[in-house]
Amino acid sequence: MKKVQLTKDGYKNLQKEYKELVEIKRPYAVERLGKARAMGDLSENSEYSAAKEELAFVEGRIQEIEQILKQAEVVANHNGNHKVDVGVAVTVEVDGRQEQFNIVGEFEADPLNKKLSHTSPIGQALLGKKVGDFAEIEVPAGKIKYKIVEIR
Repeated sequence: MKKVQLTKDGYKNLQKEYKELVEIKRPYAVERLGKARAMGDLSENSEYSAAKEELAFVEGRIQEIEQILKQAEVVANHNGNHKVDVGVAVTVEVDGRQEQFNIVGEFEADPLNKKLSHTSPIGQALLGKKVGDFAEIEVPAGKIKYKIVEIR
């Protein structure tokens, strides 16, 4: 079974989401489905169809999170911030401006909030680099060259 790397925060967030799904969203979806079923003719009951879809989504997400948590390996940064690894914040310089990325497990990735998966092209290019190193990433528009400025 392949391990899924998660940061401590990512693991906690998944546990929190799981608890909310099981204790709040699932019971609500079951109740909504029951009420819709009681309305009568199920073939033309859009509320019933919507409630059924919602319950299926909630159940699917619960199963997905259970699987992730079973395979989870919570990573702690033990390299003393000397190298880019999962769980670190890295500041890079590109085209004269600085950007900060958090390197996270693939299920925690949120590019809009600068959380990059260690399996993403940028994440892979940065892994193992030290302050002062350069990482080149091939993108459709050409190559982007990142200089590692700081690792926290």
